[in-house]
Amino acid sequence: MKKAILIVALAIVAIALMGCPSINQPVAAAGATVGTKTGQASGKIILGIFGNVDAGSLAAAKAGGISKIATVDTKVSLFLGGLAITFTTTVTGE
Repeated sequence: MKKAILIVALAIVAIALMGCPSINQPVAAAGATVGTKTGQASGKIILGIFGNVDAGSLAAAKAGGISKIATVDTKVSLFLGGLAITFTTTVTGE
């Protein structure tokens, strides 16, 4: 029993000590130049169940008053080994 508790405790510590990586995925339309307007949308998911994620490019464009999207930059940040995930989308355009 003590061995099982030790293994579970070590697993929890290992997850807590994991880094919080961020993944950026920039996308640009062919031949497009970076616009003068910027819009951003973000959302968070906790435990893969709870969350409000409307972090798409359309939501970001709406937030920035953009009708023609030139570039899209998506950032995904993981916390505590993926127990909490934050999505952030930034768009530029006119």
